[in-house]
Amino acid sequence: MKTLSKFMALATMAATLWSGTALAQISTKEILSITIKGVPATEQTRISGEYVVSPDGQIYLPLLKGGIRASGLSSSALARSIESAYRSAEMYQNPRITVVSRKDTAASNIDQQLISVGGFVKSPGQKPYTRGMTLFQAVSAAGGETAFGSIKRVELHRNGKKWIYDLRNSTHMRVKVYPHDTINVPQKTAFGN
Repeated sequence: MKTLSKFMALATMAATLWSGTALAQISTKEILSITIKGVPATEQTRISGEYVVSPDGQIYLPLLKGGIRASGLSSSALARSIESAYRSAEMYQNPRITVVSRKDTAASNIDQQLISVGGFVKSPGQKPYTRGMTLFQAVSAAGGETAFGSIKRVELHRNGKKWIYDLRNSTHMRVKVYPHDTINVPQKTAFGN
């Protein structure tokens, strides 16, 4: 029986680590964005907003007496605690709380890398970079060239250097791009190049 208990404890701990909840714990002075659903609209605007975790690890929400422990919990565990507190205080029967930490959003933005595609393309601007992206895919992500854009002289700018590629050539189409690259599709010349 002891072996089964130890196995269950290890399995629970592994599942917690695997899901990432142990890594994304809320800390003091952290800013949390809290939204509530399942309550009247006037109550949603009253409660939904940004809250700072106090130095003692608590957050203080409208209509609740005292604070709720936030420090050391995951965002989802805190959301369940807040729902329980509102139900226990008999404020709401079925509140649905969402908690998003600024740390969570900052971590997801770290992974988002961009390239810039400009010139004569249908949708110029920054585009999300994906691993293994090619020059042709980057121009396609910007909607492709306009009627005035020349795919015969596409410019790739990286680290202060410039290369020119003809995207009608299959080898040039497969040229890899990397985060922070800038791609320019120039205007066609009078000869259509």
